Amino acid sequence: MPSHLPVIVSFGGYNAAGRGSGHIAYQRMIYESLGAGAQAHTVKALASLMGLGGSDEAAVLAGTLIRKIEKTHFDPDATPIGLNFTLLNTAGKVQFELGARQLPDHIPHNWELHPLDEEGKRFRVEVSGSFDARTEVYTASLVKAAGQLPSGFDPGTYYRSTHHPRGLQMTVMAASDAIHNLGIAWQDVLAAINPDQIAVYSSSVMSQLDQPGFGGMMSSRAQGQRASSKQLSLGFTSMPGDFTNAYVLGSLGATGAVTGACATFLYNLRWAVEEIRCGRRKVAVVGCSEAPILPEVIDGFAAMSALATDADLCKLDGTKVPDYRRSSRPFGDNCGFTLGESSQYLVLMADDLAMELGADVLGAVPGVYVNADGFKKSISAPGAGNYVTMAMATGLARTLLGEDALRRHSFIQAHGSSTPQNRVTESKIFDSVAAAHGIEAWPVGAVKAYLGHSLGPASGDQMNATLGVFAHGVLPGIKTVIKPADDVHAGRLRISAKDAELDKPQIAFLNSKGFGGNNATATVFSPSVVKSYLARHHGQKAYDRWLKNRDTTLSSRARYLESADAGKLQAIYEFGTGMIDEERLQIDAESLGVPGYQHKIPTAIDEGFGKF
Repeated sequence: MPSHLPVIVSFGGYNAAGRGSGHIAYQRMIYESLGAGAQAHTVKALASLMGLGGSDEAAVLAGTLIRKIEKTHFDPDATPIGLNFTLLNTAGKVQFELGARQLPDHIPHNWELHPLDEEGKRFRVEVSGSFDARTEVYTASLVKAAGQLPSGFDPGTYYRSTHHPRGLQMTVMAASDAIHNLGIAWQDVLAAINPDQIAVYSSSVMSQLDQPGFGGMMSSRAQGQRASSKQLSLGFTSMPGDFTNAYVLGSLGATGAVTGACATFLYNLRWAVEEIRCGRRKVAVVGCSEAPILPEVIDGFAAMSALATDADLCKLDGTKVPDYRRSSRPFGDNCGFTLGESSQYLVLMADDLAMELGADVLGAVPGVYVNADGFKKSISAPGAGNYVTMAMATGLARTLLGEDALRRHSFIQAHGSSTPQNRVTESKIFDSVAAAHGIEAWPVGAVKAYLGHSLGPASGDQMNATLGVFAHGVLPGIKTVIKPADDVHAGRLRISAKDAELDKPQIAFLNSKGFGGNNATATVFSPSVVKSYLARHHGQKAYDRWLKNRDTTLSSRARYLESADAGKLQAIYEFGTGMIDEERLQIDAESLGVPGYQHKIPTAIDEGFGKF
């Protein structure tokens, strides 16, 4: 039985380079290679996103990509931290006041309580002897650079986001961008399929660790505060998917939240690709959202010596002032990675449904491969698994498109984390696979040089840039690196500090080497390859009909992009609207009918087993 081809019909999101739709973020990364008109368009779109009055090129360029952490996150020069100390009581009793609700259930033996009002609502506390205490002081962060959303862009201001962690605010905006960028009304998509033929696979790796999520809940007791009723539920790693289902799509279909460290986006993409290929789903929305620019997260990675600290950057460059813009240096002389925040979403359709609806074709994902490392002596050490995923991904491309396409028209979006270990191990994998296929100058990109490491959505950032490469033919150079480090295996690789014009790019390999042995590689085909397949597979008449229907899709998308470029972002957030009346469900032995949906869900299924 032939497989259905998972076709990319839309994408959207936000990262340090800007908005995904319309290739704005991609164009920011290749800004130096754009013509004057394209530069002006990019600046205008980003200036609108950033709330700037006009097209201020200098402010746009300075307020995007990796840069010094802005105070909207926290002050990296004066970051709050608790200081534990002992008060030595040598001059009488120490006194302070507390409300009755602040008093502990078990009063310490050296406390004396004196009511300050008749109702007993407030007390003076006298403490004799020495006692331990804690106060908040401020210190400079060891790490002061990050890939932040563009300056002035606050995702929570575009919809009613009260009590939502930042990662979920980004989820709503990114998923909305992808759905609008589809160019087809979502209700028209639902009308063409059964309610269970859609799936959403979306997650975060680090959960929601800011104050409205797990971060606030876990620190509330130590800080003398009460946990809210929302912090626990909103902190779950599955919440980006849950929010997409419940408030953006109103989906009744399958849902899942796979996590695999830095490979998380590809893990979710793999699930979607497998479900569409086998015919179980017709539409899949894939995404990840991560907002890790927090002092506590930085402390954690810094304790592992994983991040590029100010001191290490200065030592590397022989300077007294760190170059924050160049803190992430994939495959160059580097000292650690740089955190980034991002939310990226992708809409996939089975090729037959895309043809039927007149959806645009931005690419296709015929396969995603995931493998572990085997036995390890260290959970953080690299291993053999990434050799397997790269070999499988390139083998698929060679089988489907031939040796010439693989050798001459493919490129790599590297994990490129900017650590000394990664630059050696990942480049060795690429060099070995290149040798196996006779590739002599394999183009390699690494978007973390611009965006930082966004953890779960990192390969979503790669996909965002890859679709831009397919559309414009330019692979963003690794501009933070002067040349590859001496220990990089670059003999068969083309690692350039400048943007590279590619010769008819047809194949991209998105590679991820995740902590703990979570390796993944995706094979992605260009629109030209997919269109050729559609014409052969479905016939010229069906293809011509699709082209005609696609005109309406492209016009609708153009209207959305024009609005978005002007800063009129259209968040989809349906809170408590369009809810299903369960009393109107129609259940029989063969199917389940849902009010508001044209097609029923078939329930007479055998999962391929036939009769027992």
